[in-house]
Amino acid sequence: MNESAVASLVRHAFADVGPLWRNNVGVAEDKTGRVIRYGLSNESAATNAAIKSSDLIGVTPLFIGPQHVGRIVGVFTAIETKASDWKFSERDERAIAQRKFHQIVQQAGGYAGFATGVADIYRIIGWTR
Repeated sequence: MNESAVASLVRHAFADVGPLWRNNVGVAEDKTGRVIRYGLSNESAATNAAIKSSDLIGVTPLFIGPQHVGRIVGVFTAIETKASDWKFSERDERAIAQRKFHQIVQQAGGYAGFATGVADIYRIIGWTR
């Protein structure tokens, strides 16, 4: 299954959990020739080369303990979709930069990871299905 198909399946399955939005990243010129950078972690070419944000960005609802009884807290969630046969490689500079974004999100308490299928999203957010 190609990356686009995996992304569609992941978004559809995650709809039962919380919202996921497509995070397009790139550069364009406006009518005046001014360069416009868009997407998360794309403030500069250097930043984008080192840290590549995920394809899908969302919020995972999390019901937590006594100090927040009855309150749901949203946890930042980043899912990088890949083709179903994809495997991480230390030689893949793009995947390394994507993993760096995941590490930043995880260190801040969010959920992030690579998904090659629907089962991966539940692994990433730590839910059993």
